[in-house]
Amino acid sequence: MLNCAVLMGRLTADPVLKTTASGKEVCRFGIAVDRGGTERKADFINIVAWDSGARFVTNHFSKGSMIAVQGAIQTSTYQTQKGEKRTAFEVVAKELSFCEKAPASASGTKSAGVVKGEAAEEFAPYYGNATAADFEEITDDEDLPF
Repeated sequence: MLNCAVLMGRLTADPVLKTTASGKEVCRFGIAVDRGGTERKADFINIVAWDSGARFVTNHFSKGSMIAVQGAIQTSTYQTQKGEKRTAFEVVAKELSFCEKAPASASGTKSAGVVKGEAAEEFAPYYGNATAADFEEITDDEDLPF
């Protein structure tokens, strides 16, 4: 069987590093992934990164930064406060990469860093048309289990 997701998109909010009760570091964040085609539509995908991946994301990326994620799709079910059954989907990141060159800014600030890999340069013009202003932060997430 195969469970592999490869995505490239822009972060929808600044990532936040958290620590679980057992001491593991975790970062949950969302990315907007362009569907392509003639209409401009995007899918918003939840990502979870653990330990060194979580630190990498929080140290080098911010809202609007382009990121490449390779991982596995994971589902979970939960009940809302109203008793409704829901299913949540997320990608558990195994590999995370930069997709754009660092903007010319003061050192010490968060930036996307340098391009890693030939594939990032190949797709950067296609995905590079969107800016952080093209995305809206979703704040109504009270039904999510995390």
